[in-house]
Amino acid sequence: MRILVTNDDGVFSEGIKCLAAAMSEVGEVVVVAPDREQSASGHSLTLNRPLRMQQIREHWYSVDGTPTDCVNMAVHGVLKEAPPDLVVSGINFGLNMGDDVTYSGTVSAAFEANMHHLPAVAFSQQVAEGFSFERSARFAVDMVKTLIREPLAEDLLLNVNFPAVGCKGLRWTRLGKRHYQQSIIENKDPMGRNYYWISGTPVWEEQEGTDHAAVLEGYTSVTPLHLDLTDYRGLEESAPLRDRLEHLELTG
Repeated sequence: MRILVTNDDGVFSEGIKCLAAAMSEVGEVVVVAPDREQSASGHSLTLNRPLRMQQIREHWYSVDGTPTDCVNMAVHGVLKEAPPDLVVSGINFGLNMGDDVTYSGTVSAAFEANMHHLPAVAFSQQVAEGFSFERSARFAVDMVKTLIREPLAEDLLLNVNFPAVGCKGLRWTRLGKRHYQQSIIENKDPMGRNYYWISGTPVWEEQEGTDHAAVLEGYTSVTPLHLDLTDYRGLEESAPLRDRLEHLELTG
């Protein structure tokens, strides 16, 4: 089995080292990851400049781009003649839950793999005193071993979040909901020009069955995701709005 490993924390991060080492028990591992941290890069693709890739050692490559770029460089470049059977992303330094999956480079790498008809799993780790990437990597490889006992569906897309310490077990979850108490911090640089920091504190809705609730209670959350963002319920419930819009006379 050939496994592509990537992340958004960078090719030299501790999380990817532990994940790649663990996955070597399952099959051949190829690492293609950003050359620096790309947290919160989302599902961005670099189109306005060329990319550079460097081989660090055998089967390890760094790319001066986003996690999405890395998956493309792997699928259409490094592994073009022998595509991976599975893509794993992480282990991220920090959780990727709820609405934050849309910002996450870790999860977006898994999304990109799925767009190439490759099964993918994203792994993220809660950070607190006593947390361990190695413990989470052991669970990750056991999980992958379980997944590959049957042929992997190409649309498999799982988002996994590990609690910091004392995991009580696993819960199958849905995405939680949160909003940020957002603020823009304005300051001036030495040249007198304004610059801004986007900051905010997340506030989570307390809902049972969510990834946030599971991790908060000390469980590993596993959330199946899908790229289809269509609101199918809205297609039916918004019929009156649809009818009004369909009667608009569009001229141009």
